[in-house]
Amino acid sequence: MAQDTAQQEPVAPATPARALLPLILPALVVGVGSSLLFVGVSAAAEKLQHVLWNNLPDALGIGRYSVLWTFVVLTATGIAVGLVVWKVPGHAGPDPATTGLDAPTLPPVVLPGLLLAAALMLAGGPSLGPENPIIAVNIGLAVWLGHLALPRQPGELWGLLAEAATLGALFGTPVAAALVISEAFAGHPARGLLWDKLFAPLLAGAAGAITTTLVAHPTFDLHLPPLGRPGAGDVLAAVVIASVAALLGMCAVYAFPYVHGAFRRLRHPMLMLPAGGVVLGALGALGGHLTLFKGLDEIGELASDPEGWSPGQFAAMTVVKLAALLVAASCGFRGGRIFPAVFVGTALGLCAHALVPAVPPALGVASGVLGMLLAITRQGWVSLFTAAVLVASPVVLTLLCIASLAAWLLVTGRPQMQLHDDGTPVR
Repeated sequence: MAQDTAQQEPVAPATPARALLPLILPALVVGVGSSLLFVGVSAAAEKLQHVLWNNLPDALGIGRYSVLWTFVVLTATGIAVGLVVWKVPGHAGPDPATTGLDAPTLPPVVLPGLLLAAALMLAGGPSLGPENPIIAVNIGLAVWLGHLALPRQPGELWGLLAEAATLGALFGTPVAAALVISEAFAGHPARGLLWDKLFAPLLAGAAGAITTTLVAHPTFDLHLPPLGRPGAGDVLAAVVIASVAALLGMCAVYAFPYVHGAFRRLRHPMLMLPAGGVVLGALGALGGHLTLFKGLDEIGELASDPEGWSPGQFAAMTVVKLAALLVAASCGFRGGRIFPAVFVGTALGLCAHALVPAVPPALGVASGVLGMLLAITRQGWVSLFTAAVLVASPVVLTLLCIASLAAWLLVTGRPQMQLHDDGTPVR
């Protein structure tokens, strides 16, 4: 026993406070700056969206979300983003199908084009969110400017701060940043106490979240009726809905390399992106205006009236939005997959409620979002956190923890919705 104890690795000492204090100011600066960039791009995209989808069709006497106008705007968005990818220096970064939340550090010349492509995408209606390009731009800026200001600090620190700050800004809370960074540390263990390593990222995430809250007042709570005391039927419903959502999400994951390969055969962004716009226009015309855009505003509209659509309508929106996410992520639009996946999970959960009224809407939505995000992102903590935040019900958290285990068994070890450069899926 004594010999075994002697052979154990010594416990890593805690980082002294004097080593953490110099990180406070850089974390605050990166947090506030990352949040302001996110809010600024989002506000600009919303103004352009209002022009494209309200002012212009009204001036032309065309229905705002008519089939014709949906085709026109989404095709035009594909052409505009294609021009950016083709002509702007840096070509708006790498193929978005090969990147995730853990973005590579891009050189400064790439960042303006990536930011412009993301803003045009957000305004035009493709089913992607802002998270991936905004994280990539903030990391690139933080590493570049941080190296100029404090060249002795490692580049990894600036990237970590920028990622945490952007996640805090996106979700309006540093908890999401802490969960993602913790999951990354778990995959790449290093010596030292977890909270010492989280100190600066958590501060950056808090600064980003507070700044966004003060400037933009975001909220994720769908204000669904709270879940009462759960019973055995609620446990079963959570497990079934989360598992169905995970299986449905995996259908998109398995199709991803084939759809991406089909667009890749077109070889040129001025063919790939307009073609994607045409397909997205058809899907938007089929699914209606709620299946357009990143999906956060649209899930609020769905949740405001859970009885307002039939099971068939909810099912149609689920399938169309998932197909739109698959196409938009495959053809080259710069954007993330978390927010549209939240819409897919929400529509699926409300479909379950419409089919079986005994399933509470809050439970259906949270379970659907959980399973869908697990399949699409393979980020366990973020999936659990996002699902719980949407319904703001402490009771549902236990049910989600149980449901996550069943859904995780269906997705773990399988291909992810991210590709290597040769087009093969990441595992």
